[in-house]
Amino acid sequence: MSKTLAKLDPLSAHPHPVHSIPPNKTPNFFIVGAPKCGTTALNQYLAAHPDVFMARKEMHHFGGDLKFGPQFYRRDTAAYASEFREGASRQCVGECSVWYLRSELAASEIKAFNPEARIIIMLREPTMMMYSMYHQFLCDGNEHLESFGQALEAVKDRRQGHQLSRQAYFPQGLDYYRTACYADQVKRYLDAFGRKQVKVILWDDFAERTGEVYRDVVKFLGLDPARIPAEMSFDIINGNQTVKSKFLRGVLQDPWLRSSAVKLRTWLPAPLFKLVQKAGLGLCSMNVRPAIRAPFETRLKNNVRREMQGEVEALSALLGRDLSHWSRAEAGTEESGQR
Repeated sequence: MSKTLAKLDPLSAHPHPVHSIPPNKTPNFFIVGAPKCGTTALNQYLAAHPDVFMARKEMHHFGGDLKFGPQFYRRDTAAYASEFREGASRQCVGECSVWYLRSELAASEIKAFNPEARIIIMLREPTMMMYSMYHQFLCDGNEHLESFGQALEAVKDRRQGHQLSRQAYFPQGLDYYRTACYADQVKRYLDAFGRKQVKVILWDDFAERTGEVYRDVVKFLGLDPARIPAEMSFDIINGNQTVKSKFLRGVLQDPWLRSSAVKLRTWLPAPLFKLVQKAGLGLCSMNVRPAIRAPFETRLKNNVRREMQGEVEALSALLGRDLSHWSRAEAGTEESGQR
């Protein structure tokens, strides 16, 4: 990612000064998605700011319509609140859960929790987001079909609960097309919070001009950009990965094992349960390695872009920004990379 200046989208600009977020209700800002659009990187960059506290990522406390497996058990309110105690003295306290954007309920639930909250949305060209999401799921076991084309063909069956593996922990995420229907998702947050409380960041800007986009986020949160650490670096975070051992992944992701681990919460003291949870996450992290993603077959990419053209046009109208290049067909080229 580059540290050069960004040309920001219309929702990034605030003609009037943005005042600090009221500190009496935490969390007071949310990164709500979309997946594979730079949220992990922004989460980490914000955590490095002295006036920001970022809670553990992907808690998904909100979004009652999101149906996760047991490894993503929904936290009760007291447990959720406890995740923010360490940051009580910080001016901005946030959390990042990338499926809040896809949820049809999360926007209204967050609004009811804290109507003054600031919302950050990150978006990427739909076709590449879907392709990146497919490889993420292929690595962590949610996806089992061995080609992106097969996964797209299976979407209709999966909406009916078919063609799912035992390890699939979030079948809703396998509906790649719906995840990429950004316009309605963004509109829900604009309707709930208004444009002054919602910031939309496009991957195009974030990837090319990371430093300036980050500075603009800091200002959006009502913080002093002068307090950004001088040693701040914007390295690539959350690049493409592949699993080392499918057997170990199968054991760690087994629904019975996950359900049993969740039940331990009622028997183990909280600190001990967190150690068990941390050990499990550590094993999962040790079982992956960086990998260069397979090239995206040009014909398939162009087909998907045609299918998503209407969605891109709707988002362009909503944001007031020309995104027609997201739908442009490519001629005889293939794209690969680490992100």
